[in-house]
Amino acid sequence: MRAGVQYRRTILFLFSLVLLIGLITSCDRSDLLETDPASKLEFSRDTIIFDTVFTTIGTATRNLRVYNPHSRKIRISEIRLARGQNSPFSLNVDGQPMPNFVQDLEIASGDSMFIFIRANIDPADQSGPMIETDSIVFVTNNNHQDVKLVAWGEDAYFYPNMLLQGDLELGNDKPHVFYGVAIVDTTSSLTINPGTRLHFHRGSFMAVLQHASLKVMGTPEAPVIFQNDRREMYYRNLPGQWGHPTAGVCIYLAPGSINNEIHHTIIKNGIVGIQVDTLGNSSEPTLKLYNSEIRNMSGIGLLARGTHIEAGNTVIANCGENAIAILYGGEYDFRHMTIGNYWNRTARQEPAVFINNYFFFENNVFARDLIKAYFGNSIIYGNLQDELGLDPAENGQFNFTFDHCFIRTRMEVAGDPNFISVTVNEDPLFIDTSIHDLIPDTLSPAINAGSISVINNAPFNLTHDIRGISRSGSEAPDLGAYEFPGIRKK
Repeated sequence: MRAGVQYRRTILFLFSLVLLIGLITSCDRSDLLETDPASKLEFSRDTIIFDTVFTTIGTATRNLRVYNPHSRKIRISEIRLARGQNSPFSLNVDGQPMPNFVQDLEIASGDSMFIFIRANIDPADQSGPMIETDSIVFVTNNNHQDVKLVAWGEDAYFYPNMLLQGDLELGNDKPHVFYGVAIVDTTSSLTINPGTRLHFHRGSFMAVLQHASLKVMGTPEAPVIFQNDRREMYYRNLPGQWGHPTAGVCIYLAPGSINNEIHHTIIKNGIVGIQVDTLGNSSEPTLKLYNSEIRNMSGIGLLARGTHIEAGNTVIANCGENAIAILYGGEYDFRHMTIGNYWNRTARQEPAVFINNYFFFENNVFARDLIKAYFGNSIIYGNLQDELGLDPAENGQFNFTFDHCFIRTRMEVAGDPNFISVTVNEDPLFIDTSIHDLIPDTLSPAINAGSISVINNAPFNLTHDIRGISRSGSEAPDLGAYEFPGIRKK
C-alpha cells in the first residue's frame, strides 16, 4: 500500500518537474531584453537626403524606419541629433515630437518604429545653394549607430502680399518666393530679367492691373521660370500647386493692362497658367507671348477672354482642361505653336483648343465678335479624338483660320476655306509624350510640313525656333515650336 502511494507520488513529482522544465524552456524569449553589445538596430536607409529647400521654409517630411531583428526586445537608451540644439533638423518619434534627445525606448522582437524628419534652414545671406548635415545617433547596449541627414538650402527674397508700384525690376541673383498676391499697380511696370526664378506658394498668384505692364525678358540661355515653391522631387512636375485660391489663375492680366510681353519663359505646375482679360483701348496686343512654355496646369494653360494676343514659338502642354481657351471673341495670331495635350492624371473632357464668341449674362447669350483667330504652322494634338472645339454664336462674327496645321479632330475640314493645307489625325510623332517631350522625332510628318509664307507674313520674328535653331536650313519650316533636328531634353 505504502509502496503504491510512494510510486504515485514519485510519478506525480516527475510529471510536475517535466512540466515545469517545459514551461521554463518554452518561455517566450521575446519578453526578455537583448543585452548583447554586438546586437544592432537595422534601418530602412543609412542616409536621409532632402532636395533643395528655401531658407526659413520647412521641407516635406521624410521618414526612417528602425527595426529590431532580434529574438528579444531591445532598449534604445538614447536617440539624439548629433548637433543638438544647433541642428536644422527636427524629429518626431513614433508620432511624438521629440526634444534634442529621448531615452529608454523599447522595440519588441521583430517590430519597428518610425522616425519622421524635417529640415528648416536658416538664412545665410548668400545667393548660391548651401548644404546642412547632421546625424541621428542611436545608443543601444553602449553600441553607437547613426543615420546621416543631408539637406540643401538656398537663400531667396520673400514677398508676402505685395503691391508693386513704380517701374520695378526683379533680378536673378536669388530666387523670388511669393506668398499671397503680387499686384503690379495701375500705371506701374514690372520687368523680370533673364534667368530669374519666381516661386509661388499654394494660393499665390500675380496680377497686372489697368494701365500696368508685365515684361518678362528671358533669353534662350537664361529663361525665366514661374513655378511652385515646393522643390522636392515629388513636386517638381506636379500640376495645381499655385494660383488664385478660387479662380486658379497664376498670372492675371486684368482688363486694360497694356504692353505685356513674355519672352523665353517657362510657366509650370499651376492651375490656370495665364488669364488675359477683356481688350483695352490700345490697338497693340494685350499680350505678346514668344518662345515660351506653359505646362503641367491642372486647369487651362492660356485663358483668353475677349482680348488681343500674339503668340509664336510657344509650347502649351499637359493641361487638365484646355491648353488654349478663347472665350468672348477677340483677336488672336498664333504661329508655330506646339499644343500637345496628353494629360493623364484625370479623365480630361475638354479639347486642347476651344474657341467661342459669346458669354452668358442673366441666362441670356451675348455675342462678342471673334475678329480673328489665326493658327499657322502649328500642331494641335493630344490623347482625345477631338482636340479642337468651335462654338460660334450666330449673331456675332466668328473668323478663324488654320493654315498648314496638324489637328486631331473628327470634323470634316476638306474643302472648308477656314482650313488651309490642314492634316487631320496624323500623329506628329513627338519624341516622348509620356514625359511631354514634344520635339519632333526623326520620322515625324510635321518635318518640312509648314509654309514659309506663315513666317514671312508674321507680325513678329519666326526665323528661329524656340531654342534659337534657324528655320532656313531646310526646304520648308517644320510645324510647331521646334525645328528638326530634335534635341532630347535633359
